[in-house]
Amino acid sequence: MPDIALPIKIVDFRYKKSPIKTLSGLSVRLDEDKRENLEDDFPGSGEISIEQQKMDYSIYAFKTGKRATYAGSEGVIFTVNGQVHGFLPKNFFERKKVGMSYLSSSILIIVNCSKVNRGIQEKLFMNSRDRLANGLLQKEIERKLEDIIKNHDGLRALREKRRREDVENKLQDSKPLADVLENIIKKSPSLSSLFKQGVRIKNPFKLTGTKGEKKFQGKEFPSYFKLVKKYSKEKPKSCAINRKFRVQYETDAKSDYFNRDKDPGELILKRNKDLIKDYSLNLWNGIATLTIEIPYDSKVGNKLCFQTEVIDHTKIEPFLGEFYIKIDSAQKNKGGGSGKRKPFSGSKIGKDRQRPISLDIPNAWEIRRNEWSRHEFNEKSALKVVDGGTETGYDFFINMDNAYLQMEIKEGIKLDPKLLEARFKYGMILLGISLLHFEEKNKKTERSISQNDNVSVYEKIRTLSEAISPTLLPMISSLGSLEIEL
Repeated sequence: MPDIALPIKIVDFRYKKSPIKTLSGLSVRLDEDKRENLEDDFPGSGEISIEQQKMDYSIYAFKTGKRATYAGSEGVIFTVNGQVHGFLPKNFFERKKVGMSYLSSSILIIVNCSKVNRGIQEKLFMNSRDRLANGLLQKEIERKLEDIIKNHDGLRALREKRRREDVENKLQDSKPLADVLENIIKKSPSLSSLFKQGVRIKNPFKLTGTKGEKKFQGKEFPSYFKLVKKYSKEKPKSCAINRKFRVQYETDAKSDYFNRDKDPGELILKRNKDLIKDYSLNLWNGIATLTIEIPYDSKVGNKLCFQTEVIDHTKIEPFLGEFYIKIDSAQKNKGGGSGKRKPFSGSKIGKDRQRPISLDIPNAWEIRRNEWSRHEFNEKSALKVVDGGTETGYDFFINMDNAYLQMEIKEGIKLDPKLLEARFKYGMILLGISLLHFEEKNKKTERSISQNDNVSVYEKIRTLSEAISPTLLPMISSLGSLEIEL
């Protein structure tokens, strides 16, 4: 990837006299500081092809607290010949279709559009070349990036690691929380309508560990690039006509093989010797995942043959691959199959009946002063909500050393401090649940909490919970003692 000169301001710890500098030479600086700033095995690389135009991308995953040295609110940066032409904000990673909320402050993706022709560039960028045009092409790129990031093995593993670090010492609180919340919910018809029936707090961790696995050691230039599973004409891969499909390759190439400054590799995809317009490629720790859209002219029952070539300047002959797919009937959307949370399964839902919008009881964790820095809390912070991913649901972090809570405890005469803490904790949880439900219900309308700006619903929850924290306990106490005069 070429050096990048970004017209944005960032904090750079290496400039002591003037902490604000223009970001430049990103790839060089990151290569120099890789051990100190990047997570193991990053950056990853790959490419996106749209309308036969290739865009290379690099995925940088920073160690906790290191990303701010290189970028601010930018999450996905688009460049042409080393100059930034637009970006997506980092809350892009908090979308449900991406599911990387835990890593939103640790990921930076660079998409190099230098190979894209002028016509495509004009569709993607504004004439001022300082922001994206927000058209159909951008939406298609976003859709491909959502799929790549969501299914990136390295990012998924890092997300689980970060989540484990945040909650591993707090598991003992899970059952009491579920019992109390379920009791509250049962007594309120309006709250009951928000939740799935009979749910409990989920196991917060995926138990498939990686102990004993050897660390991948890649080569600058691969000695092999072969399909993990062969799909012959006689035994093709079955693919629904309305879904994209994936095939995987094994290789000993480094993860940045397809998108590095010097001598990168290139993948060429064809169908019956015709170049394929739309696909994405992701290489991570010896596995290259190729994601392909079903061609628009396909029909159910068709068998399609695809060919791949992988080349670089060291290869006299390319690495060749060939596989067949068979087009099956359209597949109906099923809960959980597209990365969305599973719908309530207590009863069958008819073809024309809308699915109810419902939530799981969240995982909730108490945070004390000594953990503030990890969660970017201060004395006024109240609640942080993080989407833990499809399998785990939402995580709620409540600041139990909130200044207004502690003030109520110190000034309280009759009420037990434990009762005040419980009121604050469950009040904040119910506030967060209500806001999430409102956003889910209205996310495609003008009433959406985060529809008209670049601030995610999770950041809005942080702000609104902080705003309500001074009045939450007095409100609960005062309203609970009201009597109606007859």
